[in-house]
Amino acid sequence: MLKSFGLLFATLAAPLKRWNVKFAVILVAAFFVMVAVYTVIFHELMALEGRQFTWATSLYWTFVTMSTLGFGDIVFESDLGRMFSVVVLLTGSVFILVLLPFLFIQFIFTPWMSQRENARAPRRVDKDLRDHVVVCGVDPISDALIDRAKAAGMPYVVLIEELDEALRLTDRGYDVMVGSYDDPDTYRDARVQHAALVALTLADEANTNLAFTVREIDEQVPIAALANRGASIDVLELAGCDEVVHLGDLLGRAMARRVVGIDAKTHVIGEFGDLRIAEASVNGTSLVGTTLREADLRNRGHVNVVGVWQDAHFEPAGPDTRLTERSVLILAGSERQLAAYDRQFGVERHLDAPVLVLGGGRVGRAAARALGETGVEAVVVELRPERIREEFTSVLGDAADLSVLETAGLEQAAAALVTSHADDTNVYLTLYLRRLRPDLQVISRATRDRNVSSLQRAGADAVLSYGSIGATALWNAMGRNRRLVVAEGLEIFRVPMPTRLQGESLSQCQLGGRTGCHVVAIARGDHLEANPDPDEPLPAGGDLVLIGDEDAEERFVARYGGRRD
Repeated sequence: MLKSFGLLFATLAAPLKRWNVKFAVILVAAFFVMVAVYTVIFHELMALEGRQFTWATSLYWTFVTMSTLGFGDIVFESDLGRMFSVVVLLTGSVFILVLLPFLFIQFIFTPWMSQRENARAPRRVDKDLRDHVVVCGVDPISDALIDRAKAAGMPYVVLIEELDEALRLTDRGYDVMVGSYDDPDTYRDARVQHAALVALTLADEANTNLAFTVREIDEQVPIAALANRGASIDVLELAGCDEVVHLGDLLGRAMARRVVGIDAKTHVIGEFGDLRIAEASVNGTSLVGTTLREADLRNRGHVNVVGVWQDAHFEPAGPDTRLTERSVLILAGSERQLAAYDRQFGVERHLDAPVLVLGGGRVGRAAARALGETGVEAVVVELRPERIREEFTSVLGDAADLSVLETAGLEQAAAALVTSHADDTNVYLTLYLRRLRPDLQVISRATRDRNVSSLQRAGADAVLSYGSIGATALWNAMGRNRRLVVAEGLEIFRVPMPTRLQGESLSQCQLGGRTGCHVVAIARGDHLEANPDPDEPLPAGGDLVLIGDEDAEERFVARYGGRRD
């Protein structure tokens, strides 16, 4: 019985369909026919008992009896009439129990719930929305990109195909829009023609289709996509992507660059017009043991130090920051200025000891390939035979097995790169390596930003976040002359030259001490003058290109005016 009522309720609660509408019409029609028939029968049976009632009274008795109210003011005296009353009572109560819930659920409750769900997960964005980021799907990279948009005060919308998934994400605080990825109307409703960026983080084939669909709507909106395979880059560009990020290769090479002892040359990690942002290790140079004030790289190396990676932590550049053998400088300068730095400090060395690469996936293979290009022997440890490549020295086995690590050369290794996509595995292996070789340089990958601190506590000397690096690459695709993310929380941005600073020199302004922002270039139109002379007066026209975190930027805007771009 309970199961039958459950099935009945499920049927009643089903979405409104054409069949349900027909069924409702049939029920209502049957109800009125039943009322009319019962009214006539009541009138005739009362006449047989010698009692006369008006048709209005007959209709009144029918409704009272069918609704089970039963006032008792009009009753039959004959057995036939009483049996008829029982029939009216039973059929009326059953019919009303079906009809009223059906009509309420299908025509009141269900439309109200649908409207409520559509309001929580709309199928179009606000008609005035512009300069927003359109994200397709949710994953660690899009999560990091959304966090970056929130920090910058930029609106965003996440496109989701399934309503249930959209409602779940809405409950988690995402700004969601429901729509099919391959439907052009979805992107019209998302106002991609007014968007600052469309970010595609799905599979390569899906990203190709989405990019092609977006280009059908608008030819100018920037589209940035991730490519899982190098072979997909050309196809995605043909589909209309302005920026294609081969993230596995990008992350693998970034991990390889962090190995101390390979070289001390600059490696460009970002561009802002003619300005180049580069990383450079200080290991083996005369800079080890000095502070940034003592190093005086602006005058000696003709570059601006904007930050320093100290082990696994990023520190904004300060005059008292002391450089160690494992410090990595973040430099800003023109191509010519970086070349001048390399001539003075870019020590080339050959690392004799091997580097262990734990994991033979896309990131691990890219790291091993980058190490091989510098002449460093990379030994890949991989559990799955199908991932073993002949181009690398490989050891088949579990990296958590001590005998496997010893076979790979753990005792002689200069460093180990932990490249698994599973953060739990990376924490496990990092902790294990740190206990086995306290002096080993361990560089680990984090798929999600929230696990970076766990890997640092486990003993990683450097942690590179898959989500953060991917989000940074996508974010920077919005325009080279607009805003560039250098590291988590540190950005290069462009502001109009404040009136109060015109005619003053940088040494007089003391922007670093007053706001925390540092001038890395002066822009005049499309030309950038990197690392301008601190004693030259600032021009009346043009823009300042500054570097700083969010708090420093807010202090600059509060003190000198301007706006965030």
